[in-house]
Amino acid sequence: MMESWVRFSAQSQAKERMFRAAQYACTLLGYTLQKGGARAELLNTIKQLEAHMSLTRKLMRLGNSAEALEAAKRTVHLSDCVLRLCITVAHLNRAMYFACDNVLWAGKTGLLPELDQNKWSQRSFRYYLFALILNLTRDMYEIHLLMERESRSSAAKSLNSSPSPLTPSPENGGEFPLTPSPLPALPVISARLNKQIQLLITVLRSNPPLLLDLLKNLCDVFIPLDRLGLYPTGSGFVGACGLTSSVLSILTIVHPWLKLKP
Repeated sequence: MMESWVRFSAQSQAKERMFRAAQYACTLLGYTLQKGGARAELLNTIKQLEAHMSLTRKLMRLGNSAEALEAAKRTVHLSDCVLRLCITVAHLNRAMYFACDNVLWAGKTGLLPELDQNKWSQRSFRYYLFALILNLTRDMYEIHLLMERESRSSAAKSLNSSPSPLTPSPENGGEFPLTPSPLPALPVISARLNKQIQLLITVLRSNPPLLLDLLKNLCDVFIPLDRLGLYPTGSGFVGACGLTSSVLSILTIVHPWLKLKP
């Protein structure tokens, strides 16, 4: 029964992403119109539409906790201990986020009229933030591994392609090399930083799923930070971030090869 529900939930995921994009588009539109001095009636209509989109999404996410728990059961067997920890705990936080979201839906629909909606909303956003921080940690770890691999590969290629000259010594008629003069610290640091940036660009360009996941998580993390009051950015920025991450999520559904695995 659990597997059947997970399959059904996966089929409705694309619709939920579409509603999410529409919800944050309303947030961004409302902010833009407010800045432009639009009429109060129009702003209220957009806010009501945004609220309806949010409530519809909560209905679509009923039972998503089961999907998140199933995903956690699959990733707990990963061989890499860092990936195992980050991905599994992220899925468990998503499960708790969805559970809080389901309770919040029951409060908004009147099934739990005495529910403290603000308290449960804050609780759900905390779990959401923890999950996103773990997802970003996983992205950074994978980038670090790929950069190390790319660096070793480039070093091996340059070593094989360049001939090694004889080291000057009294035996081969040369002289001992003079002690090199120390280079200025700033140019060395700048060159090293430039090399790391080039390496990062190479790694992300050759791994579109990792790049999309990183961009999506970076956009999403500002939403709970704003809602929890940890880093207020305003409805316009939140709307733009939510819309961008929703479009990126839709891309991974339309083109499954763009989804980061596991």
